[in-house]
Amino acid sequence: MLDALPSRRGHFVVESGYHTDVWLTLDTLFVDRIRIAPLIRALADRIRPHAISAVCGPETGGAVLAQHLATALGVDFLYTRPRSAPKVPGLFKAEYELPADLKSRAGGQRVAVVDDVISAGSSVRATVAALTTAGAATVVVAALLILGDAAITHFGDEGVAVETLERREFVLWTPAECPLCRASAPLEDPRKANER
Repeated sequence: MLDALPSRRGHFVVESGYHTDVWLTLDTLFVDRIRIAPLIRALADRIRPHAISAVCGPETGGAVLAQHLATALGVDFLYTRPRSAPKVPGLFKAEYELPADLKSRAGGQRVAVVDDVISAGSSVRATVAALTTAGAATVVVAALLILGDAAITHFGDEGVAVETLERREFVLWTPAECPLCRASAPLEDPRKANER
């Protein structure tokens, strides 16, 4: 199923601020519940040994997966949403927050933070920060698919376990290092294209 995800080639900026030449379209990933069920069970089996009490995902992708996993594991479901903030240039500037009613519920929880696909891990990092502020402990980060090494390296350095069903190579460049920028290739923010 992961191999069948539609992808596009081009010059894209991802939420972290990095640039890449591939964009995966994930809009239909959870539509066929029968096809996705074995993947959810397999990821739940990887998360179970971490003795979590809640699963949390960013509203922009991981919340649906978090809901499925929380049901499979019999634990609480939490989610974060992007905070409206002025765009600040640089890497990892996104901020997410727990809805007000979930902040007190998150305190003291041992949480698995999940997203459907993780590349640099911007929304997952921001979700971990929101949970930490609410008094929760992130004990594992998980995804169906992890692209590249950026997130694995970051969370490894933070002492947070990482679980995934599959890893694939993925190229990310800072804007200053991006060869597509140097070649004057038009830059697209695919998240904004989806909002139209």
